[in-house]
Amino acid sequence: MLIPVLAAATPAAAATPTVSCTSAKAGLAAKLKKDITAALATRKGTVAVGLYDRTTKTTCTLRATSAYDSASTVKVTVLATLLWDAKKHNRLLTSRETTLATAMITKSDNDATSTLWKQLGLTKIKGFLSAAGMTQTKPGANNYWGLTQETVTDEQKLLKLVTAKNTVLSDNSRAYILKLMNQVVSSQRWGTPYGAPSKVTVHVKNGWLQRSTHGWRVHSLGTFNGGGHDYMMSVLTQDNSTMSYGITTIQGVAKAIHKDLA
Repeated sequence: MLIPVLAAATPAAAATPTVSCTSAKAGLAAKLKKDITAALATRKGTVAVGLYDRTTKTTCTLRATSAYDSASTVKVTVLATLLWDAKKHNRLLTSRETTLATAMITKSDNDATSTLWKQLGLTKIKGFLSAAGMTQTKPGANNYWGLTQETVTDEQKLLKLVTAKNTVLSDNSRAYILKLMNQVVSSQRWGTPYGAPSKVTVHVKNGWLQRSTHGWRVHSLGTFNGGGHDYMMSVLTQDNSTMSYGITTIQGVAKAIHKDLA
């Protein structure tokens, strides 16, 4: 609904947005911009990209503030909210919550997610989003968590919180999120990990959803650390003809990024 309004107000918005990169390392920003652009040159669909590398202070963005239906990537936010709320009440997760959280992240179990989403409620979810500074994320109404509206900007904020000390998530909470993202079943380890150097530890959470408008949404969040590396990537896509087409698009971007950073 927003797109026609924007297009009418600013005709230039119809122009294809370009990849923007900055880096403290000489030549890296230009290389990433060129290679990410090349990876997307022949791909159909609408793609948003976020990259942040702490080691070289490198950031890349494409359509960073465009909103996408979250599909299952919101499950990282659900887990973060659960841990944030438990910390506020000075309690550990129950064994039931641990079972649900594990199924939600490692197998992308929808029933487990629905149970936790209802348990938390919108007030707590919005509370976490506010604490995390994720101001562009709008939780899905009527328990449709997969229709949460998210942006690359906010997903990158979340991954930054999960991967470095902060006042929102405790060190134990961060370690737990990363542990589960590292234990995702092999059939769901596609996307951002594609082409990652063998020395890095991979943490991933993907999402996929087909709707009557904009075809397949296919998304991948990943963080990568070890062997002198510490970086994170969010790639959100829609208007894909099939799920596998979206995966191929994401993996083309990921491969270029891993190669340039390595």
